[in-house]
Amino acid sequence: MLDLDMPTIDPDRGERLVSKDYKRDFRERRAVIRNGASWKLERLQYFEEQNSSSRDALTRGDWQEALRLLAERRDSWRAGALEDKRSRYTFHRVRIVEYPITPYVQWEMHSLVQQDELGSGRVRVVTADKVAHAEKSRQLPEIVVLDSRTLYNVIYSDSGVPMGSIRFTDEHHVHSWEQYIRSLYEIGEDIATYFAREIAPLPAPVP
Repeated sequence: MLDLDMPTIDPDRGERLVSKDYKRDFRERRAVIRNGASWKLERLQYFEEQNSSSRDALTRGDWQEALRLLAERRDSWRAGALEDKRSRYTFHRVRIVEYPITPYVQWEMHSLVQQDELGSGRVRVVTADKVAHAEKSRQLPEIVVLDSRTLYNVIYSDSGVPMGSIRFTDEHHVHSWEQYIRSLYEIGEDIATYFAREIAPLPAPVP
């Protein structure tokens, strides 16, 4: 267990961005990063992925098609990894996992392990029991920190539909959350070993 309190988030010190503005802002800020790193904390166990044919196949219950379509994305992930290498940029992700593993997380893990393998992001897994101390009062939020400069508290509906974000650029929010995610990353397990032990043996999920 990570015996650290969750950093605070004060929405009044941030700027609310609807989904289209969040996506545009993220792309613009990400595109100019050189010699930098970013950190993502992913906590929810279910998201409504948009514009994903593989996710749609999972929803239909066609597991083999979902995996086939994920495999088709390997070239784009590889290209992204090469671009990151040229700009000396590293993206780190901490994925919190609860048990029993949801169909969404099982599907997502197949995506993340390939991205990690190809160098499109470094992924580590932290089980929910290790953040129980921090979640005594509320669940960890969805957070992305770009290049130690910008923090996005990504907002979702109760059914997992993306609803934009709250953007913060003040030092308190950015640095406190970056350090917290780094601490989780340090205690996390590399996705390759976690996947081989916990995900690969699972039967096809039932959506």
